[in-house]
Amino acid sequence: MIVVFTGESIRMVEQHEHGKVSGEMAKYIHPDLFPESQLRSNVEFAITYHDYAWKEIDQHPRLNDETDAPYSFTDYPLTAKLASYEKGIDFVQNHSAYAGLLCSLHYSSFFSSESTNPVIKSFISREMDRRQQMKSRNSAFQNEEILDCHFKWLQFCDDLSLYLCMNEPGAAKEEEVSWFQNGFRQTFPFAPGGMQANWKDPYTIGVAPFPFKEAFQVRVPFKGFNTKDFQENGLADIYQNTEFSMFTFTIESEGD
Repeated sequence: MIVVFTGESIRMVEQHEHGKVSGEMAKYIHPDLFPESQLRSNVEFAITYHDYAWKEIDQHPRLNDETDAPYSFTDYPLTAKLASYEKGIDFVQNHSAYAGLLCSLHYSSFFSSESTNPVIKSFISREMDRRQQMKSRNSAFQNEEILDCHFKWLQFCDDLSLYLCMNEPGAAKEEEVSWFQNGFRQTFPFAPGGMQANWKDPYTIGVAPFPFKEAFQVRVPFKGFNTKDFQENGLADIYQNTEFSMFTFTIESEGD
């Protein structure tokens, strides 16, 4: 779950819904910037379903007793989270082996390979074995340069969607979530210094350099309520009884 506090209000975006927004973005990536077009549908599937692992978890949000706030994707209990990660990768792999390979890389990238946590070490080891087996079965998966580019597109679409979901619409750069204030981490030949996003107004985001074939809109469903509501009525009940609201954002070139 993506959890955003704004004063006495709270906004919650389900991870898979954020993932579907990422998938919409992927459809607009300019074809000239996308190598091996025959794999594009698999990459778009990976991007759309990269957070399917959270679908079941987010139907039953839990309160973190230590913070008295809903668990988010950043602080959800590790063992349960990793178990869901693996189920999510299994789901994607069953639909597309290449998409499963990308999602395995994505989730593994969250952790240091030098971690001494036995739960993390075991997860990383299993995912390394998974990827090795997939690569050994299909020579098309062995081009590391192409794989890296597709993986960066997954990460970029994920980050740009998080930018929409985690920031207050229209936020000034200094008010943005710190993750994105200095731009996005992914670099490409057309953007050797990475890309930057800025809020032009509460409904419009400018991106430079612009990687998409045209400007487009995305819709972000969320649930919002007063923090006192779930403190008095219980988080699970208030979440289930709250209707979805919708943000509609336009993504365009910074120069438009």
